[in-house]
Amino acid sequence: MKRYLLAVLMLLLLMAGGVASAQDVTLEFQQWWEPELPEGAFRALLDEFEAANPGIKVETISGPYLTTKDQIIASAATGTMADVVGLDGAWVNVLWKQGALANLSAVMMEAGYDDSELAAQIQLAGATYMIPIANFIYPVFVNLDMLAAAGIDPPSTRAEFAAAAAALTDPDNNVYGWAQPLSLEQPNGVQNDTMSWLWASGGSMLDDMGQPNLAGNEALAETMAYIKSLHDAGVVAPGSFSMKENEKVEEFVNGRVAMIINTLAHFTLIRERNPDLNFDISALPAAEDYAGPRGLPYASWGIGIGANTEHKAEAWKLIEFLVSVDGNAKLTSMANAFPGNVNATPDFITTDPLFETAFAIFQAGYLANEFTGLPAAEELMRQFAEPFQFYLEGDIDLDEFLEIAQAEWEDTFA
Repeated sequence: MKRYLLAVLMLLLLMAGGVASAQDVTLEFQQWWEPELPEGAFRALLDEFEAANPGIKVETISGPYLTTKDQIIASAATGTMADVVGLDGAWVNVLWKQGALANLSAVMMEAGYDDSELAAQIQLAGATYMIPIANFIYPVFVNLDMLAAAGIDPPSTRAEFAAAAAALTDPDNNVYGWAQPLSLEQPNGVQNDTMSWLWASGGSMLDDMGQPNLAGNEALAETMAYIKSLHDAGVVAPGSFSMKENEKVEEFVNGRVAMIINTLAHFTLIRERNPDLNFDISALPAAEDYAGPRGLPYASWGIGIGANTEHKAEAWKLIEFLVSVDGNAKLTSMANAFPGNVNATPDFITTDPLFETAFAIFQAGYLANEFTGLPAAEELMRQFAEPFQFYLEGDIDLDEFLEIAQAEWEDTFA
């Protein structure tokens, strides 16, 4: 009898163990963040989450930004998106229209989550579909050794930037003052390296109703004319029309370009690629007659949940961990980013002089990225870049360029 009872007990224990393992959930988390962080750092953070949430495992699908974007867009079309996805604000509208993203407002309500600590939420039709959890401003990176050799301080105005770029350009040695990527394949140079000049002087590419305001926009026209003057002066690195963001970083790392507009997310990358590079950052130069706070171009590591996942509750637990005060402070500290939780404080602000400077720039300005959440944001950038290239080449005039872009944007907004 005792043997029988023991056998039954062992069977029940085995069955209980089998049920428990059957309830384990593995979340697929696709993002481009892991390769941009110190090796092993992101996995260690996810290990903390797993330890605090027995029964939930996280499998990362990591790759470069462009590869990740293409894979997420493709998986959205086939209904095979990962449970949790890293998002760029420029993709959200497209994915939302495809029905590929879960309504985070509904998920948060179901979980009883108080969203008052979130620094920002990207909403469409009154509901949240992306939460920015790490924010990266785009200041100007300057090669201090090159500036010192020319007796130049980091520029603060457009005129100072033009003068510095001219002094630092040496075509015979393949060295240029500035690099501006305008690839049509990866058109975010319109956002980060072009419109950023407008935002830095308090300008806008949209009207008060959030509609396109390109043609007849005096501030925008002056900005585009200024950028053309840099190209005409020969201070911009060759190959702009096919250059991508990672290529401008390589030009800066290798000392072929003295100044670039670049994300704080690349601090670690630049230091690893060239430990001897002596560089600093400064706010984007403003127009001479502008004295207000400077708009700071920025990008976010956003996060969302795939609409087709069977594990929305578990996926939310992961997001909640990453936006918690402790989790967000750890993530943004390792990413050199500003937090997505208003109460989180990354440790780099007091431990790294460059980030002390970045924080001062952040405090003196305001975040500005008008492409976030727009319909087909990347297509809008491409529609702007195409006539912009013709304008830079001198094939069309300024008014015609802006009128062409305005018409294209109006069709996309319609």
